[in-house]
This record gives sequence, structure tokens and C-alpha cells, in this order.
Amino acid sequence: MIRIDAVWLAVAPMDMRAGPDTALARMVAVFGSAQPHHAYVFANARATRMKVLVHDGLGLWLAARRLHNGKFNWASGPEPGLPISSSQLNALVLGLPWQRVGHTGAITLV
Repeated sequence: MIRIDAVWLAVAPMDMRAGPDTALARMVAVFGSAQPHHAYVFANARATRMKVLVHDGLGLWLAARRLHNGKFNWASGPEPGLPISSSQLNALVLGLPWQRVGHTGAITLV
């Protein structure tokens, strides 16, 4: 499997029609660079679709996820991106309230 050392969540929406090259350009614009073994997570404006880009040190992996009912619990705020943990990414991908999952698995936000 692909090693992921850090996960970054983009706050602003991205056009889900973007392919790997456009998504890479967006990743560099938002986060400054594409670091090896880092995952970068983007969603569309309605937060019903998500793309995850992972730089494995040699190239890019692009994964897409779509919810048929409901939407992803997405972050908002003034910063363009924020770090999240692997357990928070797992909750986010399932459509769960990832903000409540702390680094130790404890509930940190109500």
C-alpha cells in the first residue's frame, strides 16, 4: 500500500472535473508544494464529492469518492488548508463528523 505520513485538508472547494495535472496545480497553489508521502484532500462546493491526491515519492495517486446521500462534514475557516490525522481522514471518507475524532480517539469537539 501507499505510505501516508501526513494528511492535509483543503478548505476551499475544487472542481471535481479536474484531472491529476489540474489537481496537482491546485495542491501546489493551496499548500505550497506536493510533499512525498503526504495526502491532500479536496471536495466540491456541495461537499458531496471528494478527491484525495497522494504523492508517493515517484508520482501521484488520485482517488475519488462520492456520497449518494448526504454530504461530507467539511471544514471552513480563513486558512486555505489544515492538517488532519489518519483516523480523522478515515471518518471523513465515511461521511462521519471527523472533527470529533482526536489523535487519541477521544471526542474533542461537541
